[in-house]
Amino acid sequence: MLRIDSIAYSVEGRPLFEDASATIPEGHKVGLVGPNGAGKTTLFRLIRGELTLDNGEISLPSRARIGGVSQEVPSSETSLIDTVLEADTERAALMAEAETATDAHRIAEVQTRLADIDAWSAEARASTILRGLGFDDAQQKQPCSAFSGGWRMRVALAGVLFAQPDMLLLDEPTNYLDLEGALWLESYLARYPHTVIVISHDRGLLNRAVGSILHLEDRKLTYYGTPYDGFAKLRAEKRAQAAAMAKKQDQRRAHLQSFVDRFRAKASKAKQAQSRLKMIERMDMITAPEEAAKRVFTFAQPDELSPPIINIEGGVTGYDGKPVLSRLNLRIDQDDRIALLGKNGQGKSTLSKLLSDRLPLMDGHMSRSSKLRIGYFAQHQVDELHLDETPIQHLQRERPGTPPAKLRAQLASFGLMAAQAETVVGRLSGGQKARLSLLLATLDAPHLLILDEPTNHLDIESREALVEALTAYSGAVILVSHDMHLLSMVADRLWLVGDGTVKPYEDDLDAYRAMLLSRDAPAKPAKPVEKPKRPSRDQILDLRAEVRKCEDRVGKLEDMREKLAKKLADPSLYEDSRLGELETWNKKYAEVMDGLHKAEGLWEKALEKLDTAESA
Repeated sequence: MLRIDSIAYSVEGRPLFEDASATIPEGHKVGLVGPNGAGKTTLFRLIRGELTLDNGEISLPSRARIGGVSQEVPSSETSLIDTVLEADTERAALMAEAETATDAHRIAEVQTRLADIDAWSAEARASTILRGLGFDDAQQKQPCSAFSGGWRMRVALAGVLFAQPDMLLLDEPTNYLDLEGALWLESYLARYPHTVIVISHDRGLLNRAVGSILHLEDRKLTYYGTPYDGFAKLRAEKRAQAAAMAKKQDQRRAHLQSFVDRFRAKASKAKQAQSRLKMIERMDMITAPEEAAKRVFTFAQPDELSPPIINIEGGVTGYDGKPVLSRLNLRIDQDDRIALLGKNGQGKSTLSKLLSDRLPLMDGHMSRSSKLRIGYFAQHQVDELHLDETPIQHLQRERPGTPPAKLRAQLASFGLMAAQAETVVGRLSGGQKARLSLLLATLDAPHLLILDEPTNHLDIESREALVEALTAYSGAVILVSHDMHLLSMVADRLWLVGDGTVKPYEDDLDAYRAMLLSRDAPAKPAKPVEKPKRPSRDQILDLRAEVRKCEDRVGKLEDMREKLAKKLADPSLYEDSRLGELETWNKKYAEVMDGLHKAEGLWEKALEKLDTAESA
């Protein structure tokens, strides 16, 4: 259990936390959310003991191991699999001691402990994690020096997942993952056996991988026993209630003040006026919640072109004469919204470069509309901004002679207001840099906009604003993103990049997610193939009844879990006088979660039996 008790902390005189408290029950999966710059990463450093509190206390169970990814693994000659295995320092030390120990008693202790921590299956577990994060068996044997920084960040993440600390602290872990890796991580975190706190702006992860939200706002922490969508609804309700109460109080105050102003000078009413004045002074004023800063994107709208804007027949493309993609037969119209699916290294970036005219065809035919304008945004472009120049200087380079007022208006249409317009890029946040890069990519009102991971540095509100802008945009969109929510809200066509070509994916994103997760599941031993007998109608009805029964059981256990989560979110339960009661509720929560996992397993088996029977 993590207890944060009335903490205070300031940076250069600016308070990040003031009398902030929260309790995270043991084993819970929690999403830490809040505005950029509110102090989420600082809270992680305070929990790890890297910073000293100004006031208050953060307490953890004694000997609790805290783990997280602070930096990429070094570029060494150690293989990926060995790097991950070394992350479990206890296992590594015991394995080394087992080679050198001579005392019989100590040898027995070492072997017993190795068995306790399941050391002999460690390599298989490490390999499974690396595979889930995008490394095939051959890559796992390669040295770390063979991979770029982003890939070595994945190795660092694999190491901390393998070590299984008692409290796992992850700060935007999906920023350096592709969609496939992000979906695998979601599934892994949901099954992680210990406490997890994750900072993320990925709405899908915050709904599927965690069961609670810890919200940091106005230097305070608030714990919600629900995933993100439930938190958003509860928070909206609280803000609406606070705004209504503040409005009523303002009206009451104005009414009292009106009486004071009218009758203060009249002797007959002076006492009553004075009484009302004291009532005003005693009022505990409710502050209306501030309106969230408007996160805007306003894309310039292109003129309409005749379809298709791009058409490829029998296309082949690649690098240095070596094909990467072939058998390309693709058509893009101006109203298309296309998401590119497929693992890293399969050719999504190659296709993006071909479509954006950054890579030529090696064979085949490609026609483009003669007036076609293309906007291209990729993460590396954010890193290529001029750090010593301001956003307005970036625009002046692209639009010399344009009045500064018009340039400022364009910056404001992407959420970069007056203060940011004159701030050198090196001092802007990651989200502000991404906004500037997006503006530069769309300055010419492109007919086709290619976006490669556009949300990496954007908070949730900015991501929602990007969805709105893309929905209103009248050009074609090609999207590469690990953000399932963005893809599901924007894309209406899916292309699967793999096996050296690009084909339409006829199913939906949920089916793609299910396919990926089932592919990563452990293979079951093959059984002799027998021709199944077609089940009778009564057997199918029995199977359907079993599915409904399992579904009802899962629903009841989910209701119990939500009720217990709300109970455990009650701060008074963590007072010293109620610790016995807390232990009882934690035990009940663990029992319900265990029952829920078993019930879900039975439900899945029942569905599988029914599907098999109905398709026989």
